Amino acid sequence: FYQTVQLLFLVPCNFLINTFMAYKGKFNPNNPSKYRGDSSNIIYRSLWEFKLMKYLDSHKEIEKWSSEEFSIPYRSPIDRRMHRYFPDFWVQKQNGEQLVIEVKPKQQLVPPKKPKRQTVKYLREMHTFAINQRKFEVAKEFCENRGMKFEIFTQDELGVIG
Repeated sequence: FYQTVQLLFLVPCNFLINTFMAYKGKFNPNNPSKYRGDSSNIIYRSLWEFKLMKYLDSHKEIEKWSSEEFSIPYRSPIDRRMHRYFPDFWVQKQNGEQLVIEVKPKQQLVPPKKPKRQTVKYLREMHTFAINQRKFEVAKEFCENRGMKFEIFTQDELGVIG
């Protein structure tokens, strides 16, 4: 069966992934002409990204797509220095609509619960949360200024268990 993904795509749910792992590999598209960039060097950093790549490569309503092929500058809230954010995906649909998509686990989209005593794990999670929030703010503004939409896909949108 199929699950609706933010009313943008239909994603088959028969490919289930149990956790958000640091799983990395090289994606070989069946339709390299749809890829904007070097189609011989497409890297995925999670099985969730791999699943979305398979979808983008194979579905007719997707005209063009790329993965981490452009950057958006942002100032880190942690060190106040300029950095570059490489969004996971850029997508152009047949109707001309353009999207920038970030793939993240749900738990990284909410602030971590503060423990009774400060732990290294809590500080690391707060650091990640603060940086991600800044990246998402800048990406949303970047997209709005260019007539695109910014979306964050989690395990819910991708139809995976995690």
